[in-house]
Amino acid sequence: MSDVLGVSDLLGPGYELTVLPMADDYEGKVIASLVRRRADIPATGRAVLYVHGFTDYFFQTHLADHFAAQGIDFYGLDLRKYGRSLLPHQTRGFVRSVTEYFPEIDEAVRIIRERDGHDTVVLNAHSTGGLIAALWADRVRGRGLVQGLVLNSPFFDLNVPAGLRLAADLLHGPLSRLPARAVLPLGLSTAYGTSLHREHHGEWDFDLEWKPVGGFPVHAVWLAAVRRAQRRLHGGLRVDAPVLVLCAEKGLQLRDFAPEAQGADTVLDPEQIARWSTRVGRHVTCVRVPGGMHDLVLSPEPARKQVFAEMDRWLACHLPPAAG
Repeated sequence: MSDVLGVSDLLGPGYELTVLPMADDYEGKVIASLVRRRADIPATGRAVLYVHGFTDYFFQTHLADHFAAQGIDFYGLDLRKYGRSLLPHQTRGFVRSVTEYFPEIDEAVRIIRERDGHDTVVLNAHSTGGLIAALWADRVRGRGLVQGLVLNSPFFDLNVPAGLRLAADLLHGPLSRLPARAVLPLGLSTAYGTSLHREHHGEWDFDLEWKPVGGFPVHAVWLAAVRRAQRRLHGGLRVDAPVLVLCAEKGLQLRDFAPEAQGADTVLDPEQIARWSTRVGRHVTCVRVPGGMHDLVLSPEPARKQVFAEMDRWLACHLPPAAG
């Protein structure tokens, strides 16, 4: 494990990177990456730890800046085999179980609390990261490690017809035994990626190697792992921290860009997210955002402004008083 202070991150001044060595896995060496953005005003004892989704990494500096302006230190975690943590010998985004991500969340929270001295930690997670974060928080309940979860369009179910979801469940055993590099022939949708990137129809700049507009290939073993995690959530978790679930008001299934893609979730079904949100814990707030996209903080205005306002209002209601 690492207590080495961060070095300058690729995001530029104000961002520090700490590499987190992890135990080797079936592909060899493993690392995770923790990016810190210190608060702009005196520290409040509060910190936000951000966990990205599938085909993703931390690049949302406006999210970090929003919390930093309120005296909240912000940390972005690139999970193993994503973004800053992807090593040449690794298969992008590939795991056999979502629990493989728990060690880097454990270590990130340890650093935030022990190295940096924070007593209040909020886990802010997007899409697949939201599913991982919910299961991780359930595992550590009773230990006081996190004081809240803010889940941005969490991946609580497969956005496919019911028959295909049933087939995925029936085949989860055979799927998990396929070779690691076996890819499902699902085709690639570019509707979401081209809605975001400024070289296409969006307003955001991100690394197209780490976050390609067509997404990563979906490996059968990875899908089986996700489906096991979703069934675990559907059975009911007991997260003991308050939870905010944010999702779009509307979902659309598109393969290619259309203007309406910039006002809807084109990846997941918000109805499913809302349905399963109460399975996370006893104290859950679910908010639907008109005009929201899949990553709600990348939505156009005014939806993006509402997302930040909803997070701020919820944090003000549910977090313990700030230090000082």
